[in-house]
Amino acid sequence: MHEFLGSLHMLENTAILIFIAKGVAFTVIISVLSVLASIVFGSVLALIRNYFTSPEQRILRWITIVYIEIFRNTPLLFWIFISLVFVPVPDAFSHQLFGLSSVETKVLFKTVIALTLFESATIAEIIRGGLNAVPNGQFEAGHSQGFTMVQTMIHIILPQAYRHVVPTLLSQVITIIKDTSFLANVATIELMARVKKILSNANMYNGIGTINVADVFVLFGVAALIYFVINYALSLTVRYLQAREKRQPSQV
Repeated sequence: MHEFLGSLHMLENTAILIFIAKGVAFTVIISVLSVLASIVFGSVLALIRNYFTSPEQRILRWITIVYIEIFRNTPLLFWIFISLVFVPVPDAFSHQLFGLSSVETKVLFKTVIALTLFESATIAEIIRGGLNAVPNGQFEAGHSQGFTMVQTMIHIILPQAYRHVVPTLLSQVITIIKDTSFLANVATIELMARVKKILSNANMYNGIGTINVADVFVLFGVAALIYFVINYALSLTVRYLQAREKRQPSQV
């Protein structure tokens, strides 16, 4: 009991709470950047796979298919390590930013790239499902309005496709947020990495002088609670959107 109270006492330390809060902020930043980039890149992949069917376009289509299948069937951690070793970093991310050291800024850039490459493959398949749900008559409607193929895609097809897959996309966002925990193996900026760092020095804060099992339960319990709150809020949003989607046909 004394050990558990000592572990809880760590959460009264303002510096530790700020350190964890920054980890939460960077987890959200990494997730948002990865989601936005994955949706853009995934949309391009979905369009290529669905509509590049002419003989001269088939090579690009097959490259896209191979890309999607490779990233969907290999572990994220593998691509995180590959990105850390081989992805070049632009000069804009080679110095201190957001209170991070230059090394941490480079890691931030590389991990966002890794998550984007990995998650875009799954998101491409989600968006492709939305594209397949759009009636072919919508293309004819765009042509009748004088739109080019690109304009038809941007203004007519993609908005409808996104509307069909919003709940599924949000579910994938939840997965991406949880996947950021893999970065604890290589980064020092996101939530799980910071919790591990605090745990490694818990003997300095728990008033006991040694790291114990209670420290593990308390610190990782806090991290799990934070992940739960964020993801449960998104889950409620998904359920609401799914319920609204089911009600819409009956209102027509």
